[in-house]
Amino acid sequence: MRYLLFILLLILFGAFPASAATLKLATLAPEGSAWMTQMREGAAEIKERTSGRVVIKLYGGGVMGNEKSMLRKIRIGQLQGGAFTGGGLAEIYPDLRIYSLPLLFSSLAEVDHVRAELDPVLKAGLEQNGFVSFGFAEGGFALLMGNHPITLLEHLKNQKLWVPEGDGVTAAVMQELGLSPITLPISDVLTGLQTGLVHIVGVSPIGALAFQWHTKVKYITKAPMAYLFATLAIDKGAFDKLSEADRQLVREVMERVYRRFDADNRADEQVAIDALRRDGLTFVSPQPGEVEAMRQRAGKALERLSAEGAFSPQMYNRVGELVRAYRAQAPP
Repeated sequence: MRYLLFILLLILFGAFPASAATLKLATLAPEGSAWMTQMREGAAEIKERTSGRVVIKLYGGGVMGNEKSMLRKIRIGQLQGGAFTGGGLAEIYPDLRIYSLPLLFSSLAEVDHVRAELDPVLKAGLEQNGFVSFGFAEGGFALLMGNHPITLLEHLKNQKLWVPEGDGVTAAVMQELGLSPITLPISDVLTGLQTGLVHIVGVSPIGALAFQWHTKVKYITKAPMAYLFATLAIDKGAFDKLSEADRQLVREVMERVYRRFDADNRADEQVAIDALRRDGLTFVSPQPGEVEAMRQRAGKALERLSAEGAFSPQMYNRVGELVRAYRAQAPP
């Protein structure tokens, strides 16, 4: 009898690792989205390859609150990480918002040129500030969407333009352009569009479909207002508690997942645009010279914000150098 009990205990203790670590990660991405699907696949692979030593639990659809709430829960240990926009982690590492500054880029080719140099720099900077990143996933360009055609800056005057909660940089640029931004968390935007609290949103075609905002607008302006991206960030203290082998494995799997996100999202952008057209939304183009005039005015605000410490002058200037260098050698 004692022998059988001994064997049973060996089986039980062998079935469950003695030092299993659970990483709880949250996101605003809806359940059923490509992000959730691929992250769950990655989590399953990690659990299998670590024999259950590392378990990743995912909380989608904003059930853990907005990005500010997610950060607070990471600090108190309720979460160990999550998927954030660059602006969502700006209070941790201000330079992480650099790619998403309003009217900074005019094409994805410019973005690719800048990211080739600065992605590793930003990843390292985030880790120095206490978070491990596994890469950046493109979200496309934010386009202006509303119920009236927007082809001139004047068309934005006296309109309620949404700005993400906590994004003081974009709010300041909008004010420089003479606009009155309305600040709301992402979770409240659909209701804001339904009630008239918000008239115009800046969002990528993929985001408009994912959050169902496209059901409340009629027109989309074909002008890149800001480059959007996200990153999976895990608290470095929690990550460092894993063994060296398990840390390497998690990096391998999640970096692969994020490289796939980055590539898939660019391809999916055109699919999303086609879907919006099929749903009856009308795409319009800004008047010639209008976007460049807005870019010049926005640049003045960004220079002032850089000097004030919203992001480092060194990083802002380097992005500007790379963009100008690309434009100088790019074909017309």
